[in-house]
Amino acid sequence: MSDRLLATGIIGTIVAAVCCFTPVLVILLGALGMSAAVGYLDLVLLPALVIFLIILGYALWRKMKVR
Repeated sequence: MSDRLLATGIIGTIVAAVCCFTPVLVILLGALGMSAAVGYLDLVLLPALVIFLIILGYALWRKMKVR
């Protein structure tokens, strides 16, 4: 379970960081005609980034605790 939790934390953090710090999601939403949703991205992406960082930290802490 620890490896699965670690993978979830790493993948989620990378995806949230890419969408948060680069205009990838803004360009994608603009191309799909959903640019009105761009104003709400910070309300979703920043908490998601924090949650995935917490999951990643917890998984790393459990992995270090087991050894």
